[in-house]
Amino acid sequence: MNILILGGGGREHALAWAVMQNPKCDKLIVAPGNAGIAKIAECARLDIEDGEKVVDFCNVMSIDFVIIGPEAPLAAGVADALGEAGILTFGPSQAAARLEASKSFTKEVCDAAKAPTAAYARFTEADPAKAYIRAQGAPIVVKADGLAAGKGVIVAMTEDEALSAIDDMFGGEFGAAGAEVVIEEFMTGEEGSLFVLSDGETLLPIGTAQDHKRVGDGDTGPNTGGMGAYSPAPVLTDAVVQKAMDEIVAPTMRVMAERGMPYKGVLYAGLMVENGQPRLVEYNVRFGDPECQVLMMRLGAQALDLMIACAEGKLAGRQAHWADDHAMTVVMAAKGYPGAYDKGSVIKGLDQIEATSKQMVFHAGTREVDGQITASGGRVLNITARGETLAEARDRAYAMIEGIDWPEGFNRSDIGWRAL
Repeated sequence: MNILILGGGGREHALAWAVMQNPKCDKLIVAPGNAGIAKIAECARLDIEDGEKVVDFCNVMSIDFVIIGPEAPLAAGVADALGEAGILTFGPSQAAARLEASKSFTKEVCDAAKAPTAAYARFTEADPAKAYIRAQGAPIVVKADGLAAGKGVIVAMTEDEALSAIDDMFGGEFGAAGAEVVIEEFMTGEEGSLFVLSDGETLLPIGTAQDHKRVGDGDTGPNTGGMGAYSPAPVLTDAVVQKAMDEIVAPTMRVMAERGMPYKGVLYAGLMVENGQPRLVEYNVRFGDPECQVLMMRLGAQALDLMIACAEGKLAGRQAHWADDHAMTVVMAAKGYPGAYDKGSVIKGLDQIEATSKQMVFHAGTREVDGQITASGGRVLNITARGETLAEARDRAYAMIEGIDWPEGFNRSDIGWRAL
């Protein structure tokens, strides 16, 4: 098969790494890719949010299967364009992608599905939103309704912080994403991520993970896109996963099908678990980043078989085969992230780190300039390792970091602390 992966981050590098291990893959192209991906696959310049251009590219390059990595092309309807052109695609339709693209849509679907989630209210103007916050008090959660690249969620521990978030959102900090705001009850408990494949009829859980959103050790500082993750997530026991499937995921999928928008692709359910009872925090319509890195490290080549079966509507009878092991990824970011940071610093030592089935450096925001790997984003590298225990995976990942010479970068030193 000739395969195209859309995206250029750490998630897409991990997907490419897993796909390349499968003999079904004859040729792999990643658009736009990055410096790390370029070492294992062909990279192409392409507007991945323009369905017509993606279809044309697939026809020219004789692509048999497309994997859509990020949420933006899904929200732009790229999966629909590919489907109409008869190109096998992994990723939900534009209508189904609203489960991530609109927080208020998700809340409506959860109401219809009777899926346990946080109490909420939605607003299109600042003054009523502020009045609601004053009435509810803090802590409280303020979310931009639309896609904000993982940054449109403010967990406000004080009323002033929540009111300030309202000013930022309606003031345009998140662009069109903040034109409508959803304010939610602050849920207590421990958060975990459940990943489920859906072919429109059959549901197949394919793993759990837990990520660290805050920038600093001890889960301090501002939220980020994720500073590290590990799999499996101990909080998501078999019993909790079954409860989440029965009470949250399956009813949601049923409502989506009833509304004429059957969900096909990977569904990432962010869950808050307290006393063994899961409640939905949010849905994402693609693999998490950096959760994908630990899932792919553990799934390997079978990930491609499962994604193809999902796209073909043939998940019935399929199973994900897990080794009894653990994986961890530690994000190395540019100093200043998630605020302002410099680009272009040179990263040395990467060529000295052996790439194996037990350890990989997945590139998230890199470019090759004059033969050197340079930082081109906020989250730059994902140092990922497997082990028989989580402690072994952690030790291997942090030992890899010691070999990286990048003074302009930083990482958390305590990824996995909850489980460990």
